[in-house]
Amino acid sequence: MSWTIRRATVDDTDAVAQLYDDPSAYAGTLQLPYPLPSTWRERLAQTDNTVHLLACSGDEVIGSAALHPNLRSPRRAHAASLGMAVPAAWQGKGVGTALLAAIVELADNWYGLARLELTVYTDNAAALGLYKKFGFEIEGTLRSYALRAGALVDTFTMARLRERPR
Repeated sequence: MSWTIRRATVDDTDAVAQLYDDPSAYAGTLQLPYPLPSTWRERLAQTDNTVHLLACSGDEVIGSAALHPNLRSPRRAHAASLGMAVPAAWQGKGVGTALLAAIVELADNWYGLARLELTVYTDNAAALGLYKKFGFEIEGTLRSYALRAGALVDTFTMARLRERPR
C-alpha cells in the first residue's frame, strides 16, 4: 500500500466531508452523519494552530487526524487533544499508524508538548490498540458520554505523557 501524509487545506473540504460521512467514521468519532461541507470548510480554514493532516492514496483521502493545541490557556499550553478517523475500507492497513506517528512527531519535536489527550469509545478495540502502541494510557471512564446510534455509550479518556525537554 502506498499513500502520503500531508496537511489539509480548504480545497480538501469535500473529500474530508465525504470521509466523515463513512458510517465507521461517524460511529467511531463524535461527528454526525451527513456532515455539511460548509462545516468542514470552516474547520479547515481556521488558523488557530490546529494541525489537520490527511492520509491520501492518489487523490483519495483515506484518513484524517488533527492536533488541537491549548494555546489559549497558558496553564494548559503543555497539552493538546487529538482526533482521527480512517474509513472502514482503509482500516487495518497502517493508515492510522502513519497518521498517529505524524501527529506524535509534531507534538514531540515541533510543539514540545508534554501531554496528548483523546477520548475513545470503550468498545473500539482497534483504536485502543493503536493508541496503546503509541504510549497512550487509559486515565478514566466517562460513562454515558455520547449518543451513538440511539444509545448512550461510554468512552475512555486516554493520555500520552512525555517529559518536556529542558
